[in-house]
Amino acid sequence: MSTLPPAPVSEPFTAADLARDFSAVREWGSLFWQAVPADRFFESMDGAWSPADHVRHLIKSNRAVARALDMPRLVLLLRFGFTTRASRSYSALRATYKEALDAGLRAGSFTPSPLATPQQTADERARILDNWSVTLTTLESGARKWSERALNRLRLPHPGLGSLTVREMLFFTLYHNTHHVHGVAKRRSPD
Repeated sequence: MSTLPPAPVSEPFTAADLARDFSAVREWGSLFWQAVPADRFFESMDGAWSPADHVRHLIKSNRAVARALDMPRLVLLLRFGFTTRASRSYSALRATYKEALDAGLRAGSFTPSPLATPQQTADERARILDNWSVTLTTLESGARKWSERALNRLRLPHPGLGSLTVREMLFFTLYHNTHHVHGVAKRRSPD
């Protein structure tokens, strides 16, 4: 894919905005990931993660957030507490994440495990991309189930950013998916 169109996210805020943007990012990202040639999907880029590794990392992190969205609110309250501060905006959370990356934030336990060469098949590629798409669909439907008040009041822990409101965690997750698409697009050499 020679030119990557801009990510279809502007400044979401409401649960409906988030759901809409998860759907749009799924479609936008799917076009990009499908355009990565099959023979290069599993290849390391400049000694770093392959496109497949990026997608598998997103699956791990997306699933963690999707599981949290599906937990009873009382369990989240008891485990992680609540806040009275307002949620930061999408742009502010994105800037916080970029600062953390610049300061050395790494994937930690969300690093994808190595994928053996015999597993690097067209069927595995299809399975990986399908799993990624399903996680975004789950996040989309999960966001719709939350009240605006609960999105601002309940917290979730982020391993590098600390305690976030659920709304901020959804902002992070939305941006995180676009960040990895852009990262792979920048690293790929011309086809």
